[in-house]
Amino acid sequence: MSISLTRRSITDFLLFNLFLFVSALALPGCNTASQSRQVSITAQVSPSPTPTLENAQDQSDAINRPTSNPYTGELSIFEDPKRVEKLQPSRIMDILGIKEGSTVADIGAGSGWFTVRSKRENLANIRVILGKDDDPLLPEKSIDAVLLLKTYHEVAQPIRLLKRTRAAMRAAALLGIIDRNGKGDDHGLDKEVVIKEAARAGFVLVNQYDFVKPDNVDYFLVFRASPYP
Repeated sequence: MSISLTRRSITDFLLFNLFLFVSALALPGCNTASQSRQVSITAQVSPSPTPTLENAQDQSDAINRPTSNPYTGELSIFEDPKRVEKLQPSRIMDILGIKEGSTVADIGAGSGWFTVRSKRENLANIRVILGKDDDPLLPEKSIDAVLLLKTYHEVAQPIRLLKRTRAAMRAAALLGIIDRNGKGDDHGLDKEVVIKEAARAGFVLVNQYDFVKPDNVDYFLVFRASPYP
């Protein structure tokens, strides 16, 4: 089944200079090689670091609310053919302004549902990055559109993550967050919480939609970065 911006196949679309960053976040609990290493702790206590403005800002960005444990089961669950019909990826790309020449970041990509079929075509314009739980490790001012699909509820420090994502976005770039209403620890988070946290990270809500699984539970929020002071 094709996924397209202008009803072309996604393979054809990605051949037109669109560069896609697939960022798999190293979230707590994820089974990644980097997290399987043992950490040695010694009895010697290091002196406390001298407080700095940067450290103070980092502390103010911390949140204290429940988050969901990342999914660790079979990834085939994400490949249900009906998912295309429910999420309408073509419409999502249209709303985020993805076009020829765009550079797009799929943060918390999981199985790479939006891109895996193109990756099989050996396209050279897809780059996979193992980001940190508070930093997607994207190049500064390089991104035209960002998507977090069913990922936000698993991010323990979303404000820090969004601030670093914002730094990677170009002036007119859009951020799309697709998730479901919930309490945080039930694989969902109320959209009002997401909107407030995004505002703390410097984003302004420009639109919201309910066509992704029109069940009054799933939502699609679109943000634009507010100008730096």
